[in-house]
Amino acid sequence: MTSANPMKPDNVAPEGLSDEEAARRLERDGPNELPSAGERTVLPIALEVVREPMFLLLLIAGAVYLAIGDRGDALMLLGFVCISMAITIVQERRTERVLQTLRDLSSPRALVMRGGRQIRIAGRDLVRGDLLMLEEGDRVAADGELLECHDLLLDESLLTGESIAVSKTAQDGAAGRVYSGSMVLQGGGLARVAATGDATEIGKIGRSLEALPSQPSPLQQEIRQLVRRFAVSGAALSLLALLLYGWTRGDWLNGLLAGITLAMSMLPEEFTVVLTVFMALGAWRISRHQVLTRRTPVIEALGSATVLCVDKTGTLTQNRMSVKALATDDTMFMLDDDPRGQVPAQLHELLDYALLASEVEPFDPMEKAIHQRHAGAGIARHGGWNIVHEYPLSPDCMAMTHVWQAPGEDGHIVATKGAPEAVARLCRLSPRQTELMLARVQAMAGRGMRVLAVARARLRGAAWPPTAAGFEFVWLGLVGLADPIRPQVRATVALCCQAGIRVVMITGDYPATAQAIAREAGLPFERVVTGTQLDALDDAALGAAVRSADLFARILPQQKLRLVNAFKANGEVVAMTGDGVNDAPALKAAHIGISMGERGTDVAREASSLVLLDDDFASIVHAVKLGRRIYDNLRKAMVYIVAVHMPIAGMTLLPLLLGTPLAFAPVHIVFLEMVINPTCALVFETEEAEFDIMRRAPRALGERLFGLSNLLLALLQGLGLLALIAVVFFTALHRLVPADQARALAFVCLVAGSSGLMISSRSTRHGLIALLRTRNQVQWWILAGTGAALAAALVTLPLRQVFHFAPVSMQALALALLASLAAVAWFELVKWGFRAWRRVGHGDAMPRRRQV
Repeated sequence: MTSANPMKPDNVAPEGLSDEEAARRLERDGPNELPSAGERTVLPIALEVVREPMFLLLLIAGAVYLAIGDRGDALMLLGFVCISMAITIVQERRTERVLQTLRDLSSPRALVMRGGRQIRIAGRDLVRGDLLMLEEGDRVAADGELLECHDLLLDESLLTGESIAVSKTAQDGAAGRVYSGSMVLQGGGLARVAATGDATEIGKIGRSLEALPSQPSPLQQEIRQLVRRFAVSGAALSLLALLLYGWTRGDWLNGLLAGITLAMSMLPEEFTVVLTVFMALGAWRISRHQVLTRRTPVIEALGSATVLCVDKTGTLTQNRMSVKALATDDTMFMLDDDPRGQVPAQLHELLDYALLASEVEPFDPMEKAIHQRHAGAGIARHGGWNIVHEYPLSPDCMAMTHVWQAPGEDGHIVATKGAPEAVARLCRLSPRQTELMLARVQAMAGRGMRVLAVARARLRGAAWPPTAAGFEFVWLGLVGLADPIRPQVRATVALCCQAGIRVVMITGDYPATAQAIAREAGLPFERVVTGTQLDALDDAALGAAVRSADLFARILPQQKLRLVNAFKANGEVVAMTGDGVNDAPALKAAHIGISMGERGTDVAREASSLVLLDDDFASIVHAVKLGRRIYDNLRKAMVYIVAVHMPIAGMTLLPLLLGTPLAFAPVHIVFLEMVINPTCALVFETEEAEFDIMRRAPRALGERLFGLSNLLLALLQGLGLLALIAVVFFTALHRLVPADQARALAFVCLVAGSSGLMISSRSTRHGLIALLRTRNQVQWWILAGTGAALAAALVTLPLRQVFHFAPVSMQALALALLASLAAVAWFELVKWGFRAWRRVGHGDAMPRRRQV
């Protein structure tokens, strides 16, 4: 007979490796990781940069300059190439470090014995010889040999391809071995690690286990479409510029330069850079609020969430259970918060059997509370007692039963605890007795307590029945446990309602308990649906029920999937929390699956897209707010990119059409790109959320990032800046100002105007003055660097020659800056018009379902 609890086996008292020995073995054998592509280093990133279209265009332009004998411009372009490559490498390395940090955080965890104590470590830190504890729902982190187990079933389909669960026993041979990558479906055990990393069976398969290429998210698909459209348009216009210049001026080499300049001005390389940086840094920012992003596309969905389905225990509450009441048929005793408080002698048997029906090394908070109260009550311990059989919780019987062998006892002691109605059936209570018991349960639950019933039995023979219903149980009483809600829950629920997000509580608790907690948390609920009622509803009726019900009680894990599908069928965007093995289907089906990091199983974590590291409801809402902020700032960056490219491309094309000297050359475009890239990737990424970000209705799931209204906003802003730059450039030429002076003035107007556009685009709801007062340190660094570089290009003779500038008077320079200020005023006027249009045409007011 095997022990029912692998943590304290009878015939093994393992201490495990010492920390020092584990560190030596980790250094000798390396981390417990499968072969992977690893972190990208500087050289691969540089090779990727070399293949970029912008880099190739710069090389071609440099070659053309050399061909026409202009070595200065060729060297300047080469210098810009190096600077641009350095900036790109720094950005990519920063992103890679963020991603590596997130990968380390998401590494599977392993429960081991080290130096006689149980600790959880990263799976990569597991070494040969470690004592690995296996619990239901865990992913096995390494190959090992079983020392102890009970009712252990593993899913080895990742290794074998067979979906049939495999039973394991502590013996020699395949039945006594566990393999890395397997999933514990039932039971538990203790294994000694025999192989890690490449030496495991799954490691030997190697690259055949590499993940299939992931499908691009809707946002990635939209960005790719935008890039393709801009690239096609830019290629067509560049070809037109080449032909126009060559035919009208008879200079095909300079025509090629003009075509390259136009192509560079229209190439939207910032789109993909911005998306990558925003998603990576966004996931990192979310992780700082104790939410780990396992799949970055979920960031897109966070701002669309309309329904947030949460469990009660540990999410809304503190997950710090304590025994608050004990009740028998004729006695009810309320306990204080001190687990060492007095328990009347007549209630000792009830508390004792509640302990016997719990795990010896408890994991569940309720069982921990029972252990603490039992220890504090001074009830005698059961030295030498062993669990010889157990009947776990099941959908048919929501009670846990343990069969004990006690020294000197004739037969076995049987203890059970669980849902009151389930234990009442096991005890075969009469209808009248059941009615009285349920009334007491209702009263305890009305105080917010979770209520368990306890019963006992004796078994004289050596064989036990196939189910717990075969015992002759005697009713002992009820145990009431309390778990206070988290302090910030009420305010967080109010914030969700303000943001148009329904908060739905789904719990296995008694309805009265759920209602009491919901009232304390400020949850607006109109009706309660129980698991029994849910089973009686067809899909159409359930779809109607979930429109008004925000509280679901006595729900089994497998019923959560029906609820998720019902919400989705109603057009809701669903976020669902879960922690158990049976929660995985619902987590997978939800738009946003959120697993519990502290009490959740590996199965739940792998099925989810977010992992709540602290199991705190407030962290979910922080993640939603950050998701909205990330998407909002990404949209601002895209509008800025399109708007700022309009005057660059326009001032490249207009001189060709009008037959005047060219305004800009490749060197000017490269300078501007060095400003635009860090602007949209850093200034907008660090921008704080708008003041009303959590007062807006959730974004429609299919809403485009860059729709017609955003395109119109970008076009109006970009065309306004283009018009003012054109006025400055062509007016200067009309007044017979040398082309190099007109070019300098146009460039000053463009750089200053694009800087003003950057500030203005940071918010569509704030004006320029307010934005200048709003903190954004990156903005000031970029403005200072841009201003210093522009001043050097205007004042320094070598740089003036490279940029093809001539000295300009202070009066002319002031007029160019005045034109850029007029452009900023235009940006603000356009923003004001769009705000008014949205208020009148669409309305920022959000229809709210209910108020708290």
